[in-house]
This record gives sequence, structure tokens and C-alpha cells, in this order.
Amino acid sequence: MKPTEKIWFNGSLVAWDDARIHVLSHVVHYGSAVFEGIRCYETPSGPAVFRLAEHSRRLVESAKIYRMPLPFSAAELSAASLEVVRANGLNSCYIRPIALRGYGEIGVNPLKNPVDVYIACWEWGQYLGEEAVNHGVDVCVSSWTRPAPNTHPSLAKAGGNYLNSQLVKMEALADGYAEGIVLDHTGAISEGSGENIFAVRDGKLYTTPLTASILQGITRDSVIRIARDFGYEVVEGAIPREFLYMADELFFTGTAAEVTPIRSVDRIPVGQGDRGPVTARIQKEFFELVNGKAPDRYGWLSPVNVAVNA
Repeated sequence: MKPTEKIWFNGSLVAWDDARIHVLSHVVHYGSAVFEGIRCYETPSGPAVFRLAEHSRRLVESAKIYRMPLPFSAAELSAASLEVVRANGLNSCYIRPIALRGYGEIGVNPLKNPVDVYIACWEWGQYLGEEAVNHGVDVCVSSWTRPAPNTHPSLAKAGGNYLNSQLVKMEALADGYAEGIVLDHTGAISEGSGENIFAVRDGKLYTTPLTASILQGITRDSVIRIARDFGYEVVEGAIPREFLYMADELFFTGTAAEVTPIRSVDRIPVGQGDRGPVTARIQKEFFELVNGKAPDRYGWLSPVNVAVNA
């Protein structure tokens, strides 16, 4: 990670090295944090943040699920995200807002601990690598599964939820894969360790539903809208594991992963073992939209150098 100069903390900009927490903060012991991952892209009109309002709203909603009283509104968090990118003079970057329960009391009950909000940004390239974006990644079906509904709320982007994702990712890497695909409690497909998943078969797109213990991905929603505008049928429903081996194409979506093809699952090639034509078409449109090379017809880009009213 390449440090930047400033991090936004509870309404003020502080030096990168001063954005610290106490070792006895509640979040360290119990994973009591909610966070977001947001991308800022370099466009011909200057840096712009992708779907900022939706990310800020999801952060607020994640906090609500975990009964964390945020001292800032979604609009204020959006304004702060733009402020920290401007302060660091970045043209493209990854933005990480996080709300955490800080130093106060130790115990499972978090309610007496303060809620602190930080927003950092730094330069971060393609999550799974440039080669992956062009030709795809090799993945496996993980031996781990996503928590069942009514255990960990999957629609909250919470720090503690990602212990499961770490197990999935480490197992995949140890076995020579770039990523793992997780099943839900029924044995159907859920998602990747940090990505949603799409399958293409006979020109139709399939993706797993919210009931499959997935995060409601903002890039996932963007791809669904792009695909439907292209005239593709998109089906949200349960996907059996073996459908991965039958699909013509597979790809991941996510803020970090963007749109990344999958070329094999469990050493079985997907289609021709490379990026397929439907994936390529959606991927091309996605990158042209976020990089400002296509008209922002959805209103998804927030210019960094244009102030917003909080």
C-alpha cells in the first residue's frame, strides 16, 4: 500500500500516520466495523468517483443493521470522500470509508463504545491483475461456505463478515488458484471471496440472488443495468455448482475486481478458456463508462473537483 498524505477522521483531515486506534478498541477484538470500497477514476474531465451516493448509502445502512449510530449522513460522507481525494491530489484511487467502534469498554456489548469514522484513499490498480482482466483467472469452489441467513447479515458490509472471506481466499491461493467461489448454506453458488459472480449460457446472464448470502454489490447492479440495456436477459436465481462447469462464460464483479473474466473452475475450462464475447462487451462498456470515455447516461460519476452539498 502506497501511503498518501491525509486521511479524513471524524470531520477533519489528519496526517496518514496519525490515523490510529488503541489496541483495546472494540473493533480490534470483535470486528465491529462497517466499511466501503469505492473507486475514483481518471476521466478526460478530471477525477470522478463511481457511484459515490450508492456506496455512502450502503455504509449508512450497514451501520444501521449493526445499531451503530453514525455521526454523519450519507451526503456528508460523500462530500468527505471527495474532500480526501482532493486533499491528496490523486487522479485515480481506491477510497476506503470505515466506521468502527473505538476505545471504551471491552465486552461483547458494543453500545458504550464511541463510533469513529475514517476515510482513506490510495493508489490501487487491478485487484486480480491486468492479465486477469484481459484473459481471466483460474478459480476453485471453496470448501468453506457462506454463513446461513440469520447468522451474519450478508447485506451489511461488515468487517467481521470478512473472516469467512479470508478463509476462502487463503485456501484458494494455497491450492494454486487466484480466487475461490463460495457456496451458500443450501449448496448453491453464493459469490467469490470479495466479488459477485455472473454466468453466461446461450446468450443469457445468470447471477445469484440476495438470498444466497451475497453482498448486494454496486458493480453487480451496474452490470445488470448495462446488460439489460444491451438487450440481454438477466436471471437472478439459485445457481447449482455444476452450472459453473456448463457455462459458456463466467465473470466476477466488484469495486476492486471491476469486471474480471473466469477462465477455469476446478481446472475445468470455462468455454474456450479465455474471456468470452458477452463478458468482453459488458466489460468494455463498463470501463468506458467509469473512465469517462462514454457519456455518463446513468449519472454514476461524481466529479472530485465539484463540491457537493452535504
